[in-house]
Amino acid sequence: MDEILNKLTGIFREELDNDEIIITPETTANDIEEWDSLSHIQLIVAVEKAFGVRFTSSEIQSWNNVGEMVETIMSK
Repeated sequence: MDEILNKLTGIFREELDNDEIIITPETTANDIEEWDSLSHIQLIVAVEKAFGVRFTSSEIQSWNNVGEMVETIMSK
């Protein structure tokens, strides 16, 4: 999980153009000012590309925090 979180931190920092972002399993869009609905789509695409996975819309809608995204990545 730590390896995935480290990789996600890099993706979030690059996509949201903020090198100070720190991602934890509890992180939500409310915790990161730059994370809005448009950047959410960009983040999903970048994460799918980086991990070589595809998420279903129901998976994406079910996430309440970054930890749930990590669990989905690990299950693939």
